[in-house]
Amino acid sequence: MQRRAAAIYVALFLVIGAGSYSLIATAQAPAISFEEPDNTYQQGDTFQVEGQTYTVSDITAEVESGGGGGHGGGGGGELVRSGQVSWVNDSARYTETWDNNTTVTVDGEEYRVLVEQTSGNPTAFDLQTTINRTAILMDDPDADNETVTRDGEQYVVVQNENGEATLVPADEYFPEPTSEQYSEGETLQYNGNQSTVDAVENESVTLAWNAPRTNTAGLSNEGNVSLGGETYLAFFPNNDSVVLTQNFESYRTQTDNIDEFHVYENGLWGVTILCASVIILLIGLAYLPSRY
Repeated sequence: MQRRAAAIYVALFLVIGAGSYSLIATAQAPAISFEEPDNTYQQGDTFQVEGQTYTVSDITAEVESGGGGGHGGGGGGELVRSGQVSWVNDSARYTETWDNNTTVTVDGEEYRVLVEQTSGNPTAFDLQTTINRTAILMDDPDADNETVTRDGEQYVVVQNENGEATLVPADEYFPEPTSEQYSEGETLQYNGNQSTVDAVENESVTLAWNAPRTNTAGLSNEGNVSLGGETYLAFFPNNDSVVLTQNFESYRTQTDNIDEFHVYENGLWGVTILCASVIILLIGLAYLPSRY
């Protein structure tokens, strides 16, 4: 190929390639944005949905390792923004199950749960006080700390007024346990709550009560979150605030524009790379030795 002709073509493709690359370098990629100041919140802000008060309890921005760059970009961390919304349900339902013949603590006292075994469905159970024999013996300065067994029966060794040891039957020495019966639907005070006997079965008892409960929902950038039966899009415009919007149409339009921009950008990169390849090829052909 004549070098003069090659120079002309090289100049042509150089102009085309430089033009496409300049468009890439100067073009500004569109970004998601929402001009909704009333729906923009910082950490600690509150808002209401259907009468329920919500609090933006957390906003974080962390750089995660990994992630690659685009054309001409280097490998680096990716900035990930997230958050959390919390709210209090003032009358959440709680339940707790007590197994039959186990010990539970009610208002600081230990009781044994006793369900009378029946062939049908029981409807009541007893809370029986537990007798801590070791503690009673330790509190009595006149009694030995352990019981003794004589002829198959247990006794407590007690020093009388004369200092003589006498054997008192354990059943006489220790107090009789007391019990209180509760039926399904009745209430008792448990852990500071007025609890209802929700169900009684042969092997267990279920209590139920209402008390406040704090619920949380996570927020991810450009992710959906359901609050009070309403669906919102969470968008973090910066590291300190979050927008909760229902303008999904605007979001779809903006994401379509971004996708279209990247399609054009990739096309321009293709033109730039193709022109560079053709220029290298033309230069190589121009300097090939002539056969004559």
